[in-house]
Amino acid sequence: MTVLIITHSQDNESIALVIKAIEAQGGKAFRFDTDRFPTELSLDIYYGKKSKQLILECGENNLDLDRVSAVWYRRIAIGGKIPSTMNRQLRQASVQESRATIGGVIASIKGFHLDPVVNIRRAENKQLQLQVAQEVGLDIPPTLITNNPQVVKQFAQECGEEGIITKMLSSFAIYDHQGRDHVVFTNPVTTEDLENLDGLRFCPMTFQENMPKALELRVTIVGKRIFAAAVDSQVLQKATYDWRRQGMALLSAWQPYNLPEDISEKLLKLMAYFNLNYGAIDIIFTPDGRYVFLEVNPVGEFFWLEHCPGLPISQAIAKLLLTQKVI
Repeated sequence: MTVLIITHSQDNESIALVIKAIEAQGGKAFRFDTDRFPTELSLDIYYGKKSKQLILECGENNLDLDRVSAVWYRRIAIGGKIPSTMNRQLRQASVQESRATIGGVIASIKGFHLDPVVNIRRAENKQLQLQVAQEVGLDIPPTLITNNPQVVKQFAQECGEEGIITKMLSSFAIYDHQGRDHVVFTNPVTTEDLENLDGLRFCPMTFQENMPKALELRVTIVGKRIFAAAVDSQVLQKATYDWRRQGMALLSAWQPYNLPEDISEKLLKLMAYFNLNYGAIDIIFTPDGRYVFLEVNPVGEFFWLEHCPGLPISQAIAKLLLTQKVI
């Protein structure tokens, strides 16, 4: 059994964990760093009258893509090593053609996909996530997505004392003049902010009622296996609205968590709607005992949960890739 892992050279230790687990379970893993294509890696795709050939060449290691039994689509950064000094239009054309080439290759692989790219892209729609979550019976925070300042002010009044927060539907970073990236986290909306919403005419934003937090949960689902962990993010002031701001400081604070059966069943229904075998789900557990669904990331991170509290997520991913049985 050969597993093709679609990633890039700067991906984190999740890759090594899953590769180790695949090899421990008797399989083989081939890592495809997409940022190295087309500058360092080559693809030979041939469709003839009587034969076809799909070969990925990586130095001395070649992979016949027809022999791939399973694909783990993890990350993608096609053309990342194409020189930035290249003519802008020509570079863009190169990236687009490379992206089309890789996209076609991935779609052409007949093995098991965890998960198909088309399923991932659909599931990344956070508006649809909230709609489906509500339909399967999960609690969600009151949410407003708008470019209308007056509607935001009205929403803030409706949410009352708890106030509102703002977040982005898309994941991106802002880069400073030194090239350092700054992730856009979830932030509270202040009274002053409400009087300075003119920028909405250039970019819509997402607003939600601020949910009180007793715990924050990360629920990782692999097939039908559920791995839940919890952290008290409120012990650190900077993590009040987004635990990721203090992610490193909270690494050792995560603990295993037993989800109620009804919540687990609803999460599996959500996953089934999107035809996903993998998802990293964020939930708030409120002081009054409510489980409030925030979002599911179909390619979300899990590596830190392997260390503390020691959840065997990589082993579950490897087993699913090798057996192709949803258990």
